[in-house]
Amino acid sequence: MSTAHLPGAITDVPGISVGHWTSDLRPTGCTVVLVPEGAVAGVDVRGAAPGTRETDLLAPGNLVEQVHAILLAGGSAYGLDAAGGVMRWLEAHGHGLPVGVGRVPIVPAAVLFDLLVGDMRVRPDGAAGYAACAAASARRPAEGNVGAGAGAAVGKLFGIGRAMKGGVGTASVTVGGTTVGALVAVNALGDVVDPATGLPVAGARSPDGRRLHDTRRALLAGDPPRPLIAGTNTTIGVVATDAPLTKAQAQRLAQSAHDGLARTINPVHTVSDGDTLFALSTGRATDVPDRIVLGAMAAEATALAVLRAVHAAQGITVDGLHLPSLSDFRA
Repeated sequence: MSTAHLPGAITDVPGISVGHWTSDLRPTGCTVVLVPEGAVAGVDVRGAAPGTRETDLLAPGNLVEQVHAILLAGGSAYGLDAAGGVMRWLEAHGHGLPVGVGRVPIVPAAVLFDLLVGDMRVRPDGAAGYAACAAASARRPAEGNVGAGAGAAVGKLFGIGRAMKGGVGTASVTVGGTTVGALVAVNALGDVVDPATGLPVAGARSPDGRRLHDTRRALLAGDPPRPLIAGTNTTIGVVATDAPLTKAQAQRLAQSAHDGLARTINPVHTVSDGDTLFALSTGRATDVPDRIVLGAMAAEATALAVLRAVHAAQGITVDGLHLPSLSDFRA
């Protein structure tokens, strides 16, 4: 996918900015989606092994109406520490829920497992979260081996040694005067599939490493997967729109966005993935499409963002582990 035909970005939604922090010590990092003035939010968790923070408060019946940032991080559960740094940055800049004696920034978060790539003792922390906020911009965010996608890999059902490089991708869709954007960190157990052809474009490789193995077909043909440790994968992301939504409608938008994962990742939502998608509404649009159209936009933007993640990724070799990229296969 050439840079001349980039499918938009989550920052096409007014009021959204994105910042990455990427470690210099090993492939890991975190990504923050900032909405400092507040945005209505929802979440939908489909994977069986999620690592999350502050997701219960997003339930439609619960009190808090708006969030101020969403954090996506590597480092497995350790990476949740980075949310504290996001809170500190927001507080220092006067943002958060007023509580009389001050402000409390609301920062839901989700993490992915990248501890197999390099020294697991290196992971995002509070300083990383703060740095991601300081780097945030409304410009098109970097993609590929950055932020939460720095250590991401895809196609691990037959072992990490036969996997390929995942990463971060972003895209947007506009209908009339309303935009839905997505940003996804793709670290899936399954393959990434092009919906146009139904064929994998990145994922598990053959035993000799020279071609794609096609995980779906291999499993159905009886090829047994390697023993798995629960939670060692996970695709996480954010969809955002300028359409005004309630919390219940934002939750529904997050649910629709998972259709985009189902189109582009196979298998998806497994017992070893913690797949989690957040939805944000800045409410700035006035020409709002039908809710069915909005859901279709969310699914499309998410699918495009997943594809962008593997198109933008670059191959890496760390401590003897080689994760080639889609571009390596095309070279």
